[in-house]
Amino acid sequence: MSKNYKIAVIVGSLREESVNRKSAKALGRLAADNLEFNFIEIGDLPLYNEDIDTADAPAPWKRFRKIVSQADAVLFVTPEYNRSVPGVLKNAIDVGSRPYGQSVWEKKPAAIMSVSPGNIGGFGANHHLRQSLVFLDMPILQQPEAYVGGAYDMFDEKGEFQTDRSRDFFQKFIDAFGAWIERFEQ
Repeated sequence: MSKNYKIAVIVGSLREESVNRKSAKALGRLAADNLEFNFIEIGDLPLYNEDIDTADAPAPWKRFRKIVSQADAVLFVTPEYNRSVPGVLKNAIDVGSRPYGQSVWEKKPAAIMSVSPGNIGGFGANHHLRQSLVFLDMPILQQPEAYVGGAYDMFDEKGEFQTDRSRDFFQKFIDAFGAWIERFEQ
């Protein structure tokens, strides 16, 4: 039997009904029983400012860093804003990477799914995020790549998949991520 893994799930959209949040929740429903999803809210993180990153750093930063540091892996599900990641997601990455030398991201296996109503499925956001995660020394799932386009038509009003094709792709992705995490077991 496989070990249980704590997955920090970070959604780049703050909207409760966003297709990215629906996608992340759908992945959680499809995940193997040994993958425990923990959704980490990032909307309350103050903008990163090194001047206030002291022993009295903002409580949301401390909470965020603690939760991510306790995770075995990280799943990012994000929209694309202006061919990149949303500012709130970039801020969360910066908060977790500081103070220098104390990054909570280092060596944590990661996967990225970008979700968009457009045809290219958030390709720019996906690749910009990969660039940051490589620098942060996170091993990133390479295959299957997950650029999900046409997202507004993917789920019904209850958040369930409209097609088997979408469900099958999500299943393949989350299964590959589970296998990826096991490769990096500490």
